[in-house]
Amino acid sequence: MPANPKVFQALFHHLLHLPHCQWLGIYGDNSTDQPVISIPWREELIADKRTGNLHGGVITTLIDMASASALAAQLTDFENTATLDMRVDYLRRAIKDLPIHVRAHCYQLKGQIAYIRGHCFQEDEKQPFALGMTTFMHTPLSITEKQAIYTYMQKDQAK
Repeated sequence: MPANPKVFQALFHHLLHLPHCQWLGIYGDNSTDQPVISIPWREELIADKRTGNLHGGVITTLIDMASASALAAQLTDFENTATLDMRVDYLRRAIKDLPIHVRAHCYQLKGQIAYIRGHCFQEDEKQPFALGMTTFMHTPLSITEKQAIYTYMQKDQAK
């Protein structure tokens, strides 16, 4: 269960609607505090036509968005967040023509630092093809920043 469902839903919606996420066709499942971020397989996302390997930036983006979503599930209020570090370990090549999914879990919050694990999978979540570790920083917003967010959310919901 997210710490604050309203904050989690708003941040999840915001992340999925970032321009690069829209272009990639990212979609997600935010029914738990371990969100899943996904994309459909697209030939144009292949980095090397000879091997069929997906571009590393696609996997990095998915891990980053899933990790940010997992952090959002832990927040009680809106905060600034930033990716400090990310590591991706590739276990095998993704299977052509199958959607790519990443589930992330925030396993530790220590002060303003969040530690998050993610795993990339396709058909079987127990058979990941890549693992991600991210470290985020999160800091409270000023009153002015919070007011700006609430104003923005009201306008966004009115659309």
